[in-house]
Amino acid sequence: MEDQEPKSEPTAPPEVTQPAAAAAAAPATEAPRAQLAPMAQPGATKANKDPGGHIWGTGRRKSSVARVRIRPGSGKILINKREIEDYFKAERDLQAARSPLELTKLTSSYDVWVNVHGGGITGQADAVKLGLARALSKASPEAMGALREHNLLTRDARMKERKKPGQPGARKRFQFSKR
Repeated sequence: MEDQEPKSEPTAPPEVTQPAAAAAAAPATEAPRAQLAPMAQPGATKANKDPGGHIWGTGRRKSSVARVRIRPGSGKILINKREIEDYFKAERDLQAARSPLELTKLTSSYDVWVNVHGGGITGQADAVKLGLARALSKASPEAMGALREHNLLTRDARMKERKKPGQPGARKRFQFSKR
């Protein structure tokens, strides 16, 4: 206990050598600031691609998250390393997942790889739809108007309502007993 170092006293802040008025009146002798690099345009493909040439898009719906990669190809769609028909059995889920490609008429222009997890099948299909629409809008900026017009670039923010204390669910109540 006695081997502890003594604590140092707090020091005062360093004093300013020039008054503010004199600093403002002094001539600017500093070197000019370096020019900033121009920002990438929204449709610039170099900033949107990874080293493998894939273009990424992320889609979310409820508790589902889909990471979508696209690359010019023959139109193959794999979801969690399975064909889309094997993964989504219901026709409405297949239609939802394919809708951005069909709307932009790029069905046979891009190969699509999707990793999706969380939630149920319908939530996953909507997450794939949003992720694919975002990736297509990066790959083909001229398709963005059609995607936005059909609300495919809009995230559906509806979530499950939380369970409340003293109740069995979010809104359901325990049975009321008069006696």
